[in-house]
Amino acid sequence: MFRILIACLLAATVAGCAVSKRPQADQSEIVSRSYSDPGPSTLTLYTMINTRTGSGAHTSLMIGASERVIFDPAGSFRADVVPIRDDVLYGITPAVEQAYRSSHARETHYARVQTIQVSRQQAEIAYQLAKQAGPVPGSYCANSTAQILRQIPGFEQINVTFFPVKLSEQFGQIPGVVTEEYRENDDADLQKGLVANNARLNQLDGTSTQ
Repeated sequence: MFRILIACLLAATVAGCAVSKRPQADQSEIVSRSYSDPGPSTLTLYTMINTRTGSGAHTSLMIGASERVIFDPAGSFRADVVPIRDDVLYGITPAVEQAYRSSHARETHYARVQTIQVSRQQAEIAYQLAKQAGPVPGSYCANSTAQILRQIPGFEQINVTFFPVKLSEQFGQIPGVVTEEYRENDDADLQKGLVANNARLNQLDGTSTQ
């Protein structure tokens, strides 16, 4: 009975991480959309947090390496201009990054955004690990992200957890991490945010969804 109760609690806590059925972009599309940020190499941990309960709903990791990607394990983000393979989102331009955080931040949730500058080698290790992770099962978003982080030199102290907020708290204790909160007060429906931001990105890109 105790195990059943723990399983139910875990499922409720990480319900924002769903089973992913994303289309698989081909390599030519990934290459054509590739984006490399001109600034320093960084890791950015996103934690989506319920505004009422304070519980974590989703974890993801933006990696600024030779190209900038978001490891979005079992995530919901979709956009016509963003190629996806397994749980890695490619072509993370500033506009796409804004659309990503905006889609998740809404009346019921806000995004905790934690960034740390890292060496090029650290970023490349994270980048390769994200690509090798494969599709992540539902409810494993924090777990899979923690597994990646603890394999990066300098982040070995990260303990694996299923809870997004616990991972965020650990990450925030690393010297050099800068934390901010991103909030919006639009509709609580995540899908509406995804549709609206997809339309904005298509307008910027000159791409028709028809």
